[in-house]
Amino acid sequence: MLIERFKSKIHRARITQADLNYVGSITIDEALMEAANLIEGEKVQIVNNNNGERLETYVIKGERGSGVICLNGAAARRAQVGDVVIIIGYGLMDIEEAKSFEPSIVFPDENNQVPTSS
Repeated sequence: MLIERFKSKIHRARITQADLNYVGSITIDEALMEAANLIEGEKVQIVNNNNGERLETYVIKGERGSGVICLNGAAARRAQVGDVVIIIGYGLMDIEEAKSFEPSIVFPDENNQVPTSS
């Protein structure tokens, strides 16, 4: 049996853009994608902490180091620039793998940059 399990999270990123005239998706800084173990085209859930909205879309790779978090297309109506969101990726795995799986979690700074460890 396979279960869907949380595998990736970008916790409390800020929306930098909302582009209604784009064909769907969320654009995410490539460095954040890499740190959270997300890939281009992957389905993600977006949770908006400011208004409670939840939506699903797919990831588009944004410029590395730009801090971009842009909701595109109809999703642009569900957030405003500056809103704080959680971006969650899920994976299918068998139950035994799921029990020991360690998800990738990123806590970006106020500019959506991956924190550097000292």
